[in-house]
Amino acid sequence: MTAVLKHELRNYFHSFTAYVFGAITSAIDYVVTDELPQLYVLEGHGEAELPATFQDQIEKENIEINTLSLLTVDEIPEDAACLMIYAPTSDISTEEKEMLAEYAAGGGRLMVVAGPAEDASLDNLESLLSDYGVTANDGIVVEENRESYTYQPYVLLPEMASSEITDSLIEENYYPVLPIAQGLTVPEDSSSVTTLLSTSELSFSKVAGYDLDTYEKEDGDIDGPFAVAGSIDCGNEGQILWFSSSVFLEDMYNAWSSGANVDLAMNGLSSLIGETEAMAIRSKSINYNYLSISSSTASLLRTVMIGVFPLGYLAIGIFVIWNRRREQNAAG
Repeated sequence: MTAVLKHELRNYFHSFTAYVFGAITSAIDYVVTDELPQLYVLEGHGEAELPATFQDQIEKENIEINTLSLLTVDEIPEDAACLMIYAPTSDISTEEKEMLAEYAAGGGRLMVVAGPAEDASLDNLESLLSDYGVTANDGIVVEENRESYTYQPYVLLPEMASSEITDSLIEENYYPVLPIAQGLTVPEDSSSVTTLLSTSELSFSKVAGYDLDTYEKEDGDIDGPFAVAGSIDCGNEGQILWFSSSVFLEDMYNAWSSGANVDLAMNGLSSLIGETEAMAIRSKSINYNYLSISSSTASLLRTVMIGVFPLGYLAIGIFVIWNRRREQNAAG
């Protein structure tokens, strides 16, 4: 048995063991828990469905998912451990905004996953940020720092700040990937807002948004750096956790990050509902085949694979042919 095969089998065994252990732990937790945390997912604004991997992980950690329309209730249900707004494509109403603001200020927990909408503005939703001095900038964040994006300049590899939500990822060298993100400007003297993910000094926001036709900086584009994820202390133990990309939890982008995106979101959700012991790197699907690397590394590999290797093989082939003909001529 080759060393490579042994290595692959070992990795497969570790992944399978972690998956089984996680399933057993989840089953035990389900049996011994009297009341499961209730997660309410807002609807009525063109929200996307929760991605399969993210939803499976929520259910695996024994969090019950409910849907909620604020238009049909006078207040957010008392049993709500957390309210989630996931990838809206249209704005909330002024009345809904006031209800959410009161909920958070009164001790409620709110998780928002919302990037720039393609055909609408989200002014009322973003006013939840402006209440705490945070500016939601127009456009889509683009990186010029080649160590801070992967695949394309709008697919960000943001820097993680140390926190209970991010520490497990930092310790294990996992990197979340945030595509099509909105840049948030946090006041330097803010005592209520904690930046979790941030872009580099070379980043800027393309105000053209989805209509951008170049990654070069143009007049009117907004200078970074930006926050692309942050936590807001709303007082009375209320908290808002905000991710400024609507699509980073989609299965493809989660696979690009080797599961770090879902781990990050689940750590945030666990923090909001008070299950700090659940914040960790979770067992991964044994089907992940993606490796996230910086653009500069990708360029180097591309140069080596497309340029150096073929030229090397060509040189070797020429040398072999030349050597054989020389031997034939010498023999003749």
